[in-house]
Amino acid sequence: MKVFTIVDHSDEAAGAGLGLRDTKLVIFGSPAGGTPVMQASPLAALDLPLKVLVWDDDGTTTVSYTDPSFLAARHHLPDELASRLTGIGPLTDALTSGQVADGTN
Repeated sequence: MKVFTIVDHSDEAAGAGLGLRDTKLVIFGSPAGGTPVMQASPLAALDLPLKVLVWDDDGTTTVSYTDPSFLAARHHLPDELASRLTGIGPLTDALTSGQVADGTN
């Protein structure tokens, strides 16, 4: 899995003169993993690359994402292709342990 970018929503809000709790969207994936999914189900491109929202919930850092099994069901993916979406677990583990701070591993 590769982290493609981190969107800092709170920083962008501050740039517009608005306040927003610390909120970042981590966008990541693997072309080798995601491309076959999109070949089988072109609308999967709406959900790919994968995304994880990291946000401050009243002083507690919260990590939220769409479960890969939901995405697989949504796009009617067979098990072989659904397994390509499971990389979200290791990335969320890295995020919560602080190993992904600047978009690189």
